[in-house]
Amino acid sequence: MQSFTFQSPTEIIFGRGAEDRVAERLRARGASRILILYGGGSVVESGLLSRIEKNLTSAGLAFLVIGGVRPNPRVSLVREAIREGIAAQANFVLGVGGGSVIDSAKAVAHGIANPTVDIWDIWTHKVEIEQTIPIGTVLTIPAAGSEVSDSAVLTNEDTGRKLGLNTPLNRPLISFLNPELAFTLPRAQIAAGAADIMMHTMERYFTNVKEPNVFTDRVAEALIRTVMECAERLLISRKDYDAMSELMWCGSVSHSGFTELGRCKDFSVHKLGHELSARFDSTHGATLTALWPSWARHVYKYDAPRFAQFAAAIFGVNAGTDEERARAGIRHMEEFFTSIEMPTSLAGLDIGTPGKGTIEELARAATANDTIRLGCFHPLNAADAAAIYTAANH
Repeated sequence: MQSFTFQSPTEIIFGRGAEDRVAERLRARGASRILILYGGGSVVESGLLSRIEKNLTSAGLAFLVIGGVRPNPRVSLVREAIREGIAAQANFVLGVGGGSVIDSAKAVAHGIANPTVDIWDIWTHKVEIEQTIPIGTVLTIPAAGSEVSDSAVLTNEDTGRKLGLNTPLNRPLISFLNPELAFTLPRAQIAAGAADIMMHTMERYFTNVKEPNVFTDRVAEALIRTVMECAERLLISRKDYDAMSELMWCGSVSHSGFTELGRCKDFSVHKLGHELSARFDSTHGATLTALWPSWARHVYKYDAPRFAQFAAAIFGVNAGTDEERARAGIRHMEEFFTSIEMPTSLAGLDIGTPGKGTIEELARAATANDTIRLGCFHPLNAADAAAIYTAANH
């Protein structure tokens, strides 16, 4: 094992009826005035929001409810929620939903704790965050892993930028995970969530660290195989509790840092995908599968043995040279994405095939006009980014 620092401070309440313990656990954590954030109408229609409200009311806890969070969450709604949270003197933010809601909840908590600072200035590091208020989550979509992670993503509609922020202050204090809350998800959302979970692990697995971290590798490989198996089962039966429970826990582990120990996060595919989401409002998980095969073919030669190991562990590819096995593994992963109806090209995002000028704009945006390099497996400049976008542009 390589040297590492690992901390996962989030308390997890997992299983059927987990959300029924919200009031009990939030009161134990000192919450008294809670801002509840949610997205569309699904948590209202399912009765989940009403159950949480009744739970809090019966415990004598005050709360304010704000809805309307959208996928690729917008900074404008976050700013509005911050203003209302400050006015209500909220001392706890509870996100009820998936990754976009939880990421927004993190931003709202930071904004309430720093009332004189615009939240986008924190997101762009003009102001370094030093304090927040506690964050909790009731997870309804296994995908982003935001219920345990130190990361959050926001989109600024005015500038067209989608940016992530990593800080230990992003980690929720407590998260409630009931797999049954995800039973009503559309097939496409299950598939996109599974892809995001896999990518959170793959973006840590393909690393510039050459020394073996055997246990970390085996955890990552088992997690990816489990997600693939459960996604296939859930696309047949969305109410398969065993499969949904495994998928939901894999989502949390994948972005907790546990599959990263002693290695760097590459996340270049995520950063390239963020530009597509910001420009075209594309589904996050879909941008990842649309780009990953082209990224992999662009970089695998820089460490073909690593890709060969991946091919053997995930797909049982053991014959041939390292390069042959690496290419086979990439092809098999591409085929898996297709099998769960996820796109493997830009055209699959329903954005057509962007022109050369658009491709160059995306590449410059992703690399801040070629002033930064993306990832660590093989750091990408603007020319690399453009080549990957171009290879996926069909």
